[in-house]
Amino acid sequence: MDMHVFDLLSIIGTIAFAMSGAFVAMEEEYDILGVLVLGLVTAFGGGMIRNVLIGVPVTTIWEQGDLILLAIVSVFVAFVLPMPWIKHWKRTEAFFDAIGLSAFAVQGGIYAAQMNHPLIAVIVAAALTGIGGGVIRDLLAGRKPLVLRDEIYAVWAMAAGAAVGLGIAATTWQLLALFVTVVLFRMLSVHYKWRLPRRSLGDSSSINPENKISL
Repeated sequence: MDMHVFDLLSIIGTIAFAMSGAFVAMEEEYDILGVLVLGLVTAFGGGMIRNVLIGVPVTTIWEQGDLILLAIVSVFVAFVLPMPWIKHWKRTEAFFDAIGLSAFAVQGGIYAAQMNHPLIAVIVAAALTGIGGGVIRDLLAGRKPLVLRDEIYAVWAMAAGAAVGLGIAATTWQLLALFVTVVLFRMLSVHYKWRLPRRSLGDSSSINPENKISL
């Protein structure tokens, strides 16, 4: 596998998620330090959780000095952008978020596959790298994690991991095609509001036997 693809996906995911975290922090009216923390957590949180589960020292994050600097720059760019530009970003937020999800999911799957982990570990690594930062971001912002209740999200990260783990995507062009495919399906799920089955119990004070499973 061409390491340039791994590096490219890392760069794309870092920029997309760092700015995503920064904008969420600004929506919650955090100060500049809070914006920086949420941006960095969103960009690197998923990778750190993945590393713990697949046996990579968490301290390896400090070996990614260039990516950390890139994330910091991305956060500050987001912080000083003119309001019309930020509003434009918000209109296209789902697209950039899909780019970050896809880039990090494929990258996480590659990382675990290179360590010769079994298929299930590759899938979990891809999912956690893709959604972990967003989950931590939402929790720190006092929100319910959108990635676990929004249009189909984590499933696409898992699918990317499966494709990598099964060897369906192995060459440079196959990995790039997988990246584009995950972005495409994520955007389709947003546009058509595809959702996984869910069940609401309604009023928590009383369980109504007539509650239904909604699709």
